[in-house]
Amino acid sequence: MENKVYETIVGRRSIRAFQPRQVEQEALDAVLRAGLYAPCGRGSQLVTLVAVQDPAVRARLTAMNAAVMGTDGDPYYGAPTIVVALASPERPTWVEDGSCALAVMMEAAHALGLGSCWIHREREMFDSDEGKALLQAWGVPAGMRGVGALALGYPAGEAPKAPERRPGRIFKV
Repeated sequence: MENKVYETIVGRRSIRAFQPRQVEQEALDAVLRAGLYAPCGRGSQLVTLVAVQDPAVRARLTAMNAAVMGTDGDPYYGAPTIVVALASPERPTWVEDGSCALAVMMEAAHALGLGSCWIHREREMFDSDEGKALLQAWGVPAGMRGVGALALGYPAGEAPKAPERRPGRIFKV
């Protein structure tokens, strides 16, 4: 099948090594906009995205995430941009809504020549007092909870080759 969208979906890979150069504003805006068009339960549009490019804020998020993980490494793999996805738990589909936004942004990033990797532990980070204080300082509506984040940037090399897909995972009835 020849289709650019399909090729983007099957060609995307998680990137875990990034160039230090920052993502250009136009590309970042396109990735964020794509996230806003992700499916969400009952069309609620209750996902909030926070793009972090400030080195000091990025360092703080890195330390918070690493602490949850119990390490001192960089859970964001050196990506110059972190995109945090938050959602309102007033919807029963809040985790799914935020997850859809993250997935759509990963595909958009790949289509634009950027690399990304889905990062976890944002729920623990932003459920903490420190995380809640950050959200408040950023002007994020109260009650939002972390779903995940993207490490986002320009790949520092070739994308890994996709492994063969495990058989026996599709059933047609």
